[in-house]
Amino acid sequence: MKTEAPFGTWKSPITPESITSTIVGLDSVAVDGADSYWTEMRPQEGGRYVLVRRTPDGWTKDVTPAPFNVRTRVHEYGGGAFVIADGTVFFVNYDDQRLYRQLPGEEPETISPEVNMRYADMVHDRFRKRLVAVREDHTGEGEAINTLVTIPLNQLTAGEVLVSGNDFYAYPRLSPDGRQLAWITWNHPNMPWDGTELWLADVNEDGSLGRSECVAGGPSESILQPEWSPAGRLYFVSDRSGWWNLYRLLDSGQDEHVLDMAAEFGRPLWRFGIAMYTFVSDEELACTYIRTGQWRLALLDLNTGQLTDLETAYNEIGELHYAAGRLLFYAASPTEPKSIVELELEERQLKVLKRSSALTLDAGYLSRPLPIEFPTTGQLTAHAFFYAPANKDYRAPAGESPPLIVFSHGGPTSLATAALRIDMQYWTSRGFAVVDVNYGGSAGYGRDYRRRLNGQWGVVDVDDCSNAARYLADKGLVDRRRLAIRGGSAGGYTTLRVLTDHDLFRVGASYFGLSDLETFVNDTHKFEARYLFSLVGPFPEQASLYRERSPIYHVDKLSSAMILFQGLEDKIVLPNQAELILEAVRTKGLPVAYIPFEGEQHGFRRAENIKRALEAELYFYAKIFGFEPADEIEPVNIENL
Repeated sequence: MKTEAPFGTWKSPITPESITSTIVGLDSVAVDGADSYWTEMRPQEGGRYVLVRRTPDGWTKDVTPAPFNVRTRVHEYGGGAFVIADGTVFFVNYDDQRLYRQLPGEEPETISPEVNMRYADMVHDRFRKRLVAVREDHTGEGEAINTLVTIPLNQLTAGEVLVSGNDFYAYPRLSPDGRQLAWITWNHPNMPWDGTELWLADVNEDGSLGRSECVAGGPSESILQPEWSPAGRLYFVSDRSGWWNLYRLLDSGQDEHVLDMAAEFGRPLWRFGIAMYTFVSDEELACTYIRTGQWRLALLDLNTGQLTDLETAYNEIGELHYAAGRLLFYAASPTEPKSIVELELEERQLKVLKRSSALTLDAGYLSRPLPIEFPTTGQLTAHAFFYAPANKDYRAPAGESPPLIVFSHGGPTSLATAALRIDMQYWTSRGFAVVDVNYGGSAGYGRDYRRRLNGQWGVVDVDDCSNAARYLADKGLVDRRRLAIRGGSAGGYTTLRVLTDHDLFRVGASYFGLSDLETFVNDTHKFEARYLFSLVGPFPEQASLYRERSPIYHVDKLSSAMILFQGLEDKIVLPNQAELILEAVRTKGLPVAYIPFEGEQHGFRRAENIKRALEAELYFYAKIFGFEPADEIEPVNIENL
């Protein structure tokens, strides 16, 4: 028999302790011969990233010892923090951002000096016993300088510059014979999903570059992931057709469309090293692509253009790598957490090597995502995933509708997926409904959809998140009087903007969200320093528009309660962004709470802080919506309650 209890008061086995004690963040993957590698972010070790190796017989062991932390700060978002060559690991250590080499069975040794430089996206040049990498130089005054450099393995050096002059570089990729180097590059104010160039250069015997030329791309075409086939033909991803599709460079210097398809074979380059495809042979590659917000795994015949889907239960797939007859990648489904998965291609056998969570959940506590398409401003439609409350032990009183939490993802050029998120099930298993919104500007629906946000950040995202809530309320699926919105980073900005522009929501939770766009432009790191030029407009020419879109200047319209979470070491969204809005809301006399975390950056990685944030948010909602949660929670200091 189910117990009758109001929504929000249900007791759930998905507790913050069970989440943080069993979960690891699974990140980059790699193959080296028959061995598999991946990184784990471990909240119980203070958010340390550890490189793990698995041999074909199933033997699994940490490679990098404590206190080493395999994480780069290039672009602040990192990625591409290690490369492996014949069992030797080269990696960036977070604390000092130096490069290290670790021979099998030995301790790491540094190969770069103690200077204020950062490295990422390394490739091993076996012909010349060196690394080629992206370097971000912070030794001078003003903005950091990004270049492509070489780092010899037999001396301690910060590297020799190979390519310079542009603002950003990524994907240095050496041809199989070592005679050519490809890379992508772009300049302010573009982000890599706006416009990049693909360059190709000859590599001389001494390792210097000879003739080089731009072979594809431009300021309005996004080129991603150049890769060499085993026979030495250059492939890449371009969005020139309106979708990120695969292309290859011909001997004539022209390129050709490998597969014309209304699907995305690329995703926004927030982190280095994103791998959406990998070569199985010179005639075939494995790839993952997104269509209508769902991911698929496939094999592509490069001679015929025939795409063959590989049936799996997964709907989020990434970081594809191939070696020794097997694919290695991460994957997740609505019922399976993000995992490192191996697919033996000949037998089509899947094997899960590592799950991000050891928590075993009865399906009766899991809410399944329902893709929805809803009407929004301008006679357009937008996309989202809706999660109804789900807990096999409880039912709500007759006639009661659940409170709704609108999730606004970060980026903003990112995307919500239908993969299992234990933190989202934390809410649905307690009796909340959730809608995870892919507002205009989100990836996964083509370039036109992604560009809806250009010049309209703080408008389109706000309208789409609000209209998702209205749509569900109109259908009677949620309680119109108990609407909440939450988000982190850019999603935090959307949350604050919604609350200061609409009276639809009673409460909001902002995780390191922007409150003052002008301050962000002046204070943030290089990678995003001109991002708002496309999202809002040129600065300072349109300073008035920045003020118009900044929540801090519209607190007079605010009528909702608000809780703010902030990492005090955040270099992307500085703590003053939260403190500004806190003071404004406090002065207005509305319920407000502020929870800062020492030692946290952009996104929380420590177990105790993840637990505290989840519980504090639930406590805050309970006080505002007027119910008693089943959990015992340390009280939150709520001003003006």
